[in-house]
Amino acid sequence: MPEGRSMIFFILKAALSGLLIALVSTIARRYPGLGALVASLPLISVFGMIWLWLETKDPVRMESHVGATFWYVIPSLPMFLLIPWMMRHGVQFYMALGLGCGLTVLLYLGMAWLAPKIGVSL
Repeated sequence: MPEGRSMIFFILKAALSGLLIALVSTIARRYPGLGALVASLPLISVFGMIWLWLETKDPVRMESHVGATFWYVIPSLPMFLLIPWMMRHGVQFYMALGLGCGLTVLLYLGMAWLAPKIGVSL
């Protein structure tokens, strides 16, 4: 891809991805459940796959990316249980968010350590 087109494509990717985040927060303000549904959709992953395919057309890279994405989603899920649990028990939002993100980092590291032992390539 020529350099000028590459920059335009980057700006398009950033704008669409940012629009998605803004859409989720706007919907969630009025309809928390619907906002959660939209946020839970793997739209960022789908956008990422589309951008990767448009840039590479490489099926091996795509297979590797999608497979690794699956394995990295698993350790991120406990965060979505921990944060609301902590907030129900009086922990302030930013503290709960930080601890949830910290747990996720630890679980990501655990997944990176475990994956090769169970034959998964990340």
